[in-house]
Amino acid sequence: MPNESASPATYVTHDLAVAEGDLRVGEWHPDAEGTPWLLVHGVTASHVAWAWVAAQSPARLIAPDLRGRGRSTASARRIGLAQHADDLAEVLDGLEVERAIVVGHSMGAFISLVFGERHPDRVERIVLVDGGLPLTLPRGMEPREAVRHVLGPTAARLDMRFPSEGAYRDFWRAHPAFTGREDPLLDAYFAYDLVGESPALRPATTFATVEADSIDQNAGEAIAGALERLRRPTRLIAAERGLLGEVPPLYPDLDGIRSRFPRLAATRRVPAVDHYSIVMSAPGARAVVQEVLAGE
Repeated sequence: MPNESASPATYVTHDLAVAEGDLRVGEWHPDAEGTPWLLVHGVTASHVAWAWVAAQSPARLIAPDLRGRGRSTASARRIGLAQHADDLAEVLDGLEVERAIVVGHSMGAFISLVFGERHPDRVERIVLVDGGLPLTLPRGMEPREAVRHVLGPTAARLDMRFPSEGAYRDFWRAHPAFTGREDPLLDAYFAYDLVGESPALRPATTFATVEADSIDQNAGEAIAGALERLRRPTRLIAAERGLLGEVPPLYPDLDGIRSRFPRLAATRRVPAVDHYSIVMSAPGARAVVQEVLAGE
């Protein structure tokens, strides 16, 4: 799904083989020189979420649809952060890329850390975008409850059916993080999210897939080990607002994060953005690009 700022020649897609299927991979500026950026989207998203970053950065950008998302056909029975991380290594192999700067948003930030743990030789450095570090959840909350608690209406929609792309876009217009936002890139992103046929269009991601990944993200061993070691230079940028455009955000205490994870190279708050618009808006994308370049 090309962005408006890029000509068709600067955006291509590939279907690359991984375990039990293929991953659809979007690539912007494939002929750009320098270290490519490997972009890892969030738990219910797709590679199209990076279109705003593609409009801001001339670097070679490689962005897969994770298994169980978008147009990827790889079996969602093989799920979890370690599997996604190994899939990323297969993507780099398929495109003959030795090392990448890894940028992960939301759950993609957790996957990026596990990728850096399992394949450190493939990673130059990592930028975490409003994700990657443990969230503060209500005491005693079960992992399955946490999925719906954190994602809210984003999770509820996965079981819904929509008669048209317009109806799905209207659903998102009512979401607090998207109210009043009219953007052709958003229209393209939400249209890409749908599969099936009218009048029963549905999001490409199932709740079962999201639940399994989210439980591994919050309680699995892979992320715990990756956070303990942080094998590659790692930076964090965090949104000022949360998934519903609310305050406090997902990460309200950056001082506490710096104290708990002293290996982090840098942490920074991005003003006037929420958990979505930190990547899916021009101001958020500029902040992401600036943070990647700041690590040079």
